[in-house]
Amino acid sequence: GVTVVAWHDDLGISGGADLEKRPGLLAAIDGVREHGAGVLVVAKRDRLARDVLVAALVERLVARQGAAIVAADGTGNGDGPEAALMRTLIDAFAQYERAVIGARTRAALAVKKARGERVGGIPYGYRDDDGVLVEVPNEQVVIARAKELRAEGLSLRAVGRALIQEGHTPRTGKGWHVQVLARMTAG
Repeated sequence: GVTVVAWHDDLGISGGADLEKRPGLLAAIDGVREHGAGVLVVAKRDRLARDVLVAALVERLVARQGAAIVAADGTGNGDGPEAALMRTLIDAFAQYERAVIGARTRAALAVKKARGERVGGIPYGYRDDDGVLVEVPNEQVVIARAKELRAEGLSLRAVGRALIQEGHTPRTGKGWHVQVLARMTAG
C-alpha cells in the first residue's frame, strides 16, 4: 500500500502549461524530496503533462530524488522497457491531442471571425449588449486616466500601481495585467 503524505493539484491550469506555471506540480516534485516519498502518484499519465519534454523533465526530477511516477489508473507503470515505451507513447499522444484540440479551436474561431462574430472576451471599458459592444462610462474614465499616466512616461506596471492607488481596480478585483493595460492605452 501507499500512504498519501501530501496532495497537490493544478486546478484550472492546462497540462500543456510550462512547468513554471504549474505550482501544484512543482510543489508535488518538491514534496517527494521533502517527505522522502518513493512515489509521486498522478491520476492518469496524460494529465501529468501535455508536452513530451515536460513529462520527461518531471520524470527525471522525480527519479533524481529516488522516486518514481505512478499513474493511479495503472497505465505505463513499471520498470521494464515495455513500461518505458508505454509512458513515452502516452506522453506523445497527450502532446498530439493537445495540438489537435488547439487546431480545432483555431479553426472554430476563424469561422466565427469570418461570420463577423466577436471572438474573445469583452475588452475593458465595454460591455456586451446583445452582441454589440457598448461603452461603460466609469471604465472609460479609467482608460483615459491610464492614457494620461502613460503620456507622463510611466511604465505599464507603474500605471497599474497608480490606478490601484487611486482606487481603480480591474473587473477581477485583483491587480492590473500588463497586457490589459497595453490594450487600454494603445491608440
